[in-house]
Amino acid sequence: MAVPEIIPIAYEPDYRTDRIGRFADGQFLASITYAFPEGYRHGDGLDDAKCLYVVLHRFDFDGHHIDSDIWCAGTWGEQQRHRGGPESVVARAEARMAELLDALPGREFQSIGIRPFGVTVDDVLFGLVIEQHGGNEDDWAELYPDGLGFCDPWDGEYST
Repeated sequence: MAVPEIIPIAYEPDYRTDRIGRFADGQFLASITYAFPEGYRHGDGLDDAKCLYVVLHRFDFDGHHIDSDIWCAGTWGEQQRHRGGPESVVARAEARMAELLDALPGREFQSIGIRPFGVTVDDVLFGLVIEQHGGNEDDWAELYPDGLGFCDPWDGEYST
């Protein structure tokens, strides 16, 4: 089955798609995720290359990408040095995410439907990208850098 124009993403409370939904101006998809810059090779300084990002993508009601707020909370190395407490990288990321979500008027967590898009920040791709996984035709949509894949039957469920 061909990739649909609008790709459904199912809301799953307390799991990888628990920060998606609708708000007064459209739809949103938010996550906190570690990512490596393009071209990173394992063994090339993991502690400084692996960064924790706070991501909020906004879409109109028809699923078109409007804008993205992408912020680096810190590196893996920083998190290892300052585990726990309000100054840890993870704590900073959670605080920033709370601010972003609280700023969405009329926010409701629920399933969404969005169109493919892509944004690059710090040499990291953020977006929903159409790919080929089963042959010669596009049959997959990958959410980067989260590593969530969507495919037939296009019901919003994902693979990791």
